[in-house]
Amino acid sequence: MELSPYLVLLLVGFLPNEVWRVLGVWVGGGLPEDSEFVVWVRAVAVAVLAAVIAKLTLVPPGALATAAPLALRLAAIGCGFLTFLAFRRSVFAGLIVGESALLIGGLLFPN
Repeated sequence: MELSPYLVLLLVGFLPNEVWRVLGVWVGGGLPEDSEFVVWVRAVAVAVLAAVIAKLTLVPPGALATAAPLALRLAAIGCGFLTFLAFRRSVFAGLIVGESALLIGGLLFPN
C-alpha cells in the first residue's frame, strides 16, 4: 500500500491547521470571555461563517446548483433561522430544521 498520499495529506492538510488551533487555545486560554479580543475573534468567526453560507446559497457548487433552486435554498435558510430563534438560539435545532427543509423541498419539488 502506497503511503505517500496520506503523508502529503498529513503534512499539507492537517498539521498547518493544527498549529493554529493549538496556538489559539494557548493564547486564548487565559483570556476572560468578555475581553475585547475574544469578542472581536467571535465576531470575525461569525462573519466568516455568514460569508460561507451566503456563498453556498447564492453560488452553490456542483449538484446543489442543479438539485435545489434558489428559492428552495433561501426558504431552507429562513426555516433554519426561525428555528434557531424559536429554540433559544440553538444552532443544532436550526441546522437540523434547515437541512430537513432543504432535503424535503428537494424531494417534493425536483428540478
